[in-house]
Amino acid sequence: MKIALYIFLGLASALMIFNLTKIDYAAPFEGNSMVAVISVIACLCAALLVLILMISRKIAEKSRKARSGKS
Repeated sequence: MKIALYIFLGLASALMIFNLTKIDYAAPFEGNSMVAVISVIACLCAALLVLILMISRKIAEKSRKARSGKS
């Protein structure tokens, strides 16, 4: 599962970089540029969700270790 999260994070980053190259910075909210802007925002959201999931898994693992150590 850990490898899959890193793959998803890498894919989101790659797609974000690709879409950043497709934005026409002179008119970012017109035509295909608008699609690229929306895609960049979606990739940022996906990356953020994956990072939150990774952090929550680390917290859960530490919590499990702490509980098993006390018993």
